[in-house]
Amino acid sequence: MATGLTNTTSLNDLLPSIVAEALFVASEKSIMRGLVRNYTLAAGQGKTVTVPIYLKMTAAALTEATAPTQQQVVTDGATLTVSEVGLTATISDLAMVASSANVVADMGRLFGEAIARSIDTDLLALIKSLSTTVGGASTAATPALIFQAIAKLRSAGYDTANDCAIVLHPNVAYDVASVLTSTFAAPASMVGNDALRNGFMGMLGGVPVYQSSLVETITTAGDYACGVFHKDALGLAVMKDITIETQRSALKRGYDVVGSAIYGVGELYDTAGVYALFDSSIE
Repeated sequence: MATGLTNTTSLNDLLPSIVAEALFVASEKSIMRGLVRNYTLAAGQGKTVTVPIYLKMTAAALTEATAPTQQQVVTDGATLTVSEVGLTATISDLAMVASSANVVADMGRLFGEAIARSIDTDLLALIKSLSTTVGGASTAATPALIFQAIAKLRSAGYDTANDCAIVLHPNVAYDVASVLTSTFAAPASMVGNDALRNGFMGMLGGVPVYQSSLVETITTAGDYACGVFHKDALGLAVMKDITIETQRSALKRGYDVVGSAIYGVGELYDTAGVYALFDSSIE
């Protein structure tokens, strides 16, 4: 006959197992889709979309009663080619019945976030192909360099007050914020105060600042391909938006969950963006 205390150890088989609400590993919020030109490909229209780009025209002085010299209107074009991305998993009947959570809904969220990150990653990878640049592999980001990039964009004829964005890696944004909040850089300014209070830089030079951990690393850790660009710089073509589907598999005694999308990305107009290569001081 066993002797000893009667406690939760001896009565462990009688204690129910309580599963709390699922905790998801941190997932980067998708930002790029709203910052670039979006195009939709209808079914049956092939796998590519060509975006015609009208080049800038120049007006000239005219001579009275004389026909002006005709100018040739020229278009350039960017072609976006779509392809399929996706992922899948099978959830067994036993797992679904035994689980207190909505496993299919959780899987749908995971798959949707994964595809959204793929879109952002592909768009952000295009920034390094822009010809106009600021910074360098050993250069820390500063507000002055961001303003320099904005100036180059304005010099190319773009109104940076509309449809423009600054996208920085968080470790690069730290360097910008550290200057804004420095005692030598007027921390009492509106931007400086916001950065001190809640880390929000808001806008620099009238351009909204976004942060993404998906900004591409260049060559060595700490070097990031950040960008300042108008939405005309990059394009996203979508043939099939993010779709989550389930299908019963009697043979597997479970459900197949499939997430997929058909899209393509590409550079549209080179002068509409600035490639800002910065070296983070905290890596």
